[in-house]
Amino acid sequence: MLLKFIGLCVINLFEALKCIFQGKISLKNTIFQAATIGYDSLPIALTISLVAGAVLSLQISQQFVLTGADSYIGGLVSIAITREMAPIFAALAIGARAGTAMTAEIGNMRVTEQIDALKVLKVDPLGYLLVPRLLAGIIVVPMITALAEFIGILGGMFVANNTVALHPYLYIKSVWLYSSVYDIKTSLVKAAVFGVLITLICTTHGLKTKGGAREVGISTTKAAIWTAVAIPVFDLILSWIFYA
Repeated sequence: MLLKFIGLCVINLFEALKCIFQGKISLKNTIFQAATIGYDSLPIALTISLVAGAVLSLQISQQFVLTGADSYIGGLVSIAITREMAPIFAALAIGARAGTAMTAEIGNMRVTEQIDALKVLKVDPLGYLLVPRLLAGIIVVPMITALAEFIGILGGMFVANNTVALHPYLYIKSVWLYSSVYDIKTSLVKAAVFGVLITLICTTHGLKTKGGAREVGISTTKAAIWTAVAIPVFDLILSWIFYA
């Protein structure tokens, strides 16, 4: 079952890439999907990142000040947020909100035979349903991740200022000193890969739905679980590639 689904995802990805390279792209549909994903997921992704940065800063600030290492607080928060926390938390939020909505929408189309109607009209279901979402995921997830990184670092600054009275200038100076362009680039690459995973897994689960409303709910649950597992696994692989 596991290998069968992975194989189905690979086949769908190959077919989607073939459509993209052949220029079979609906710009209007892609923009609509990008707006939908961003609108649905942005508030929760930024909220999670803000809380993550604040909690991390809260945990380390007092200990760092006691040991005289307060100049490292901003740098540690920025590294943790940029390299790992923002990409993962943003992707998980998008998968939980927009990804499950994709599965439910496409699954409902499947059980009500709307996808069969597309085939009758000689419209490629993968080109119509997967390609715009795939492109939207590649574009939108890195954008949300970049905003989440900024908000997470900002949340850490406010907490450090209010708990140990660390001046914002010292915090920002530490962030500037220890952050690197390489970390930002790798986080955006991770986010793009996560965008592909979210849209591919959720769309594939929707397309393979059979039965009725109950099966749509089951597919949506499976999509959420698969996404929540795939993102950390691929994060480990990418982190190994970039930093090992």
